[in-house]
Order: sequence, then structure tokens, then C-alpha cells
Amino acid sequence: MDLQKLTTEQRNPKSMNLDLMTSTEILQLMNQEDHRVPQQIRKSIPQIDAAVKQIIHSFKLGGRLIYLGAGTSGRLGVLDAAECVPTFGTKPEMVQGMIAGGPSAMTVAVEGAEDSLTLAQEDLENINLNSKDTVVGIAASGRTPYVIGGLKYANEILASTVSIACNENSEIGKVAKYPIEVVSGPEILTGSTRLKAGTTQKLILNMLSTTAMIKTGKAYENLMIDVKPTNEKLIERAKRIIIAATECDYDTASETLKIARNDVKVSIIMILTGLDVEKAKEQLQKNQGFVRKSI
Repeated sequence: MDLQKLTTEQRNPKSMNLDLMTSTEILQLMNQEDHRVPQQIRKSIPQIDAAVKQIIHSFKLGGRLIYLGAGTSGRLGVLDAAECVPTFGTKPEMVQGMIAGGPSAMTVAVEGAEDSLTLAQEDLENINLNSKDTVVGIAASGRTPYVIGGLKYANEILASTVSIACNENSEIGKVAKYPIEVVSGPEILTGSTRLKAGTTQKLILNMLSTTAMIKTGKAYENLMIDVKPTNEKLIERAKRIIIAATECDYDTASETLKIARNDVKVSIIMILTGLDVEKAKEQLQKNQGFVRKSI
């Protein structure tokens, strides 16, 4: 596909005099353009929902969520994957971000890595990708060879495939079983897809991972109940979550959390049901980790 035909590569008529604008004018224009992003995403909620349901299915099978991208797109995938561990108490392998060129490409561009159609397959083979997993290919242009190659390999081994592109009729959308295409439009700085396109991708990644985690028992009401209290700050946060969920006092939250060996879910069930710690654990396991079903 000709780059000039991609909306992400076209010139924005509103910013033709960008270099002559004052800093205030530039900021106002950026803000105006950023407002377009959630409006465009709203149109694709049915497609995002279909992808979420598939990710949930993978999780229920014991599968993983694998993000795949190059440059800004890859970095955003790595970021979202990394944040799942402290936010939802997941194991690092449950949600993974893979970037063309490997971990060093997070901070330094690895020239040529994104142009390889085979490198992603090697990366996915190294983590033993299987049919239970879901691979999400991310590319603002929708034409990155690294992502195309990874999605094709994932299809071959019957893994589920999702794509996120900021152009319609994208190449990755033609490969993925669950394509998501949100047209964010030309950037104010022509071709700088770390701007609106990057924001678009970040918001969609937020939606995919957060919704999938909530629907697999990682939240009670609107509380992060699977947070792992691994330091003093997180222990205090865990206590506040217990208090918010149960309306108990601070001492009760502290004591119960201690008895439950820092398991917030078990603590909440103990307080709301009166069960002892072992019975609370059994109840939680019986209900596949859902607190609301356990009380």
C-alpha cells in the first residue's frame, strides 16, 4: 500500500502553519485533535467487544494474551502487559508484550526489525505460542511486516488473532480474525503516529486488558481486589480496598489481611460471610475466583 494513501501519513490541513503557531496555539490544536480519538473509538466498540470476549475465552482455557508490535505500537503493548502484574496480580507470562528487535527496542530503535516477516514467528516460537493464546497485533499504519508475520503464524497454529490499526482496510486487519480499525486521522505533525494514533492504541489496549480482567474475577464492585501487597504502600492500599468493600474498620481489615496471608479476596469473603480463612479460600476456588459469587 502507498504510504500517502494512509490517513496516518497524510498532512493535517489544520496544522499547515504549525511552525508559525505560538506554543498556546499548538497546545490548543493538539487538544482539539485529541478529542477526536474517543469519538472514533466509540464507533468500534462492537469490534473491541468481540476481541475482549476472545481474550476472556483464552484466559479461561489457561491461555495467554500476547501483544505484538514495532516502535511506539510495540512499546505500548509492552507497557500494558507490564502494568497487568501489579494491577491485577497476574503472573508475568499471562499477558506479554513483544516488540520488534527485542527488549532493547523499548528505548533504542532497532533498524530493520519491523520489516521482517519472520522475526515475529521466531519470537512467538520462543514463548511456545499455542492454540489457547490470543495474539494482538498492533500497528498504526496497519502494514508492519513484523506484525503481519506474527499474526499469520498465530493463525497457522490456531491461536486467536486480533489486530489494532489506525487505518481502514489495513493489511493486519485482513489477517486477524478480530480486526479493530479506528481512523484517528492525520497527525498535526505529519506521520508522527506516537500522537493521536498512539493515544488511540493506548485507549484500546486499556479497554481490552481491563475488561478481560474484570470479567475473569479481578474486580469486586470497582475495586482492584487482586492487587498483591508486596510492600508497605501496597499493604496499606490492600487494607483500604478491604475497608471499601466491607465497610469494616481499619483494625479488622489489618487483622483479617494478616490471617489471610495478604490475600485481599479471601479477606473480603471472610468479613462479609463470617467464614474462616480455609472455608473462604474453598468458596473462592469453587466460584472460579469471583468474590461476588463467593458471598
